[in-house]
Amino acid sequence: MQDVMEVAALFLGFGGLILVYVSIEDQYWKESTQDGSVILTSTVYENLWMSCASDSTGVYDCREFPSLFALPGYIQASRALMIASILFGAFGLVATLVGMQCTKVCGENYILKGRIAAIGGVFFLLQGLCTMIAVSWYAANITQQFFDQLYAGTKYEIGQGLYIGWSSAVLALCGGSCLLCACKLNSPSEKTSYPYQPGSRRHMLSTVATSQAAPSNYGRNAYV
Repeated sequence: MQDVMEVAALFLGFGGLILVYVSIEDQYWKESTQDGSVILTSTVYENLWMSCASDSTGVYDCREFPSLFALPGYIQASRALMIASILFGAFGLVATLVGMQCTKVCGENYILKGRIAAIGGVFFLLQGLCTMIAVSWYAANITQQFFDQLYAGTKYEIGQGLYIGWSSAVLALCGGSCLLCACKLNSPSEKTSYPYQPGSRRHMLSTVATSQAAPSNYGRNAYV
């Protein structure tokens, strides 16, 4: 059961890491809404790195954001959180591969492997939390501007990149939780040998030698 949970946690964490990368590369984090808009021939969509515009003929043009410091604070924070999520996911993947009971890394030191696997689970949880905070913060700003009657700028709706990010966060959180539960199921006492077994064997041998020596002494005294 423990090995199955570790393998499931590995696949969940790996899937979450792949979806983080897909979410970052996706251009549709937010898309201009058609609700109440007079111009329906063009669409504007953005992500953390660039803004794009397309018309009804399929021609599109993208430009990267010119300045980092000119961006709103939530975009800068979302960038940092998504990059940290990738780093946490990579560290968690490596730690999980090293700490799994079915691998030969670290030999048969199951206590050390269990601790390393627990660290991998913590990294997966941090990955999921960073992704969830970044995506949810970005989506909160979209909905706030959309329902603000006094906002005069372009209003946007939630794009597919945010849904991919939410899926990534759920997978990472589930993977980290499964890995920590698998580490709790690990019982080191079943893996360690009995420390007093050699001593008890020597005591048994000395008892046998004494019992064998006693009849011989008694026999010699009987013939005197």
